[in-house]
Amino acid sequence: MATNNPSMFLLTVNGQIEGANFPEFDNLYCKYCFVYGHDWVPSSGLEEGITQITCKGIQSSHKLIWNFPLETTFKSTNPSGWPQLVMSVYGPDAFGNDVIRGYGATHIPFTPGQHTRTIPMFVPEPSWRLQKFTSWLLGRRPEYTDPKVVAQGEGREVTRVRSQGFVTVSFHIMTKDMKKLGYDTGPSGPANTQSATSSWSTEGQPYNM
Repeated sequence: MATNNPSMFLLTVNGQIEGANFPEFDNLYCKYCFVYGHDWVPSSGLEEGITQITCKGIQSSHKLIWNFPLETTFKSTNPSGWPQLVMSVYGPDAFGNDVIRGYGATHIPFTPGQHTRTIPMFVPEPSWRLQKFTSWLLGRRPEYTDPKVVAQGEGREVTRVRSQGFVTVSFHIMTKDMKKLGYDTGPSGPANTQSATSSWSTEGQPYNM
């Protein structure tokens, strides 16, 4: 009888960038991308994207709503370099120039099921007051040439930053063949269920009643 010995596992990420809270700004949009290790390969879906521009509602003076969908699948041989979601929020300044309003990153949740993350955002700051005034006047705020540096951390220790705003993201995570390769990301006990006809972990999946 042949045995099924997979050589890699799958991670499926569904969800949405729900919205943001930037009390001082309006008319914002969000760029996103995934950052992952060398052993990870995207097998389907989008690795990066950009949301629509949204403005604050009448009833909620601070909440910006995007509800922008996320859908991608990765495959890997080990969990090292687990994918991260990197977000860059942009909006107009007083002169109509698109400037960075916040960077943020979060690891994709490790356990299957539904998850919500609220990510604190930050922006780089000029080192000198004259630089700060010049960048404001010219509409050229400090920003990273590659936003993926937010997830890597290398070289950021010399960067001066300021906290600014939050972004909320919801995830629905599914994994396949991780247990067969010796990795258990689910909680202990009966709550971590497996489908009888599939090796996909189905914990937290919605059911129609």
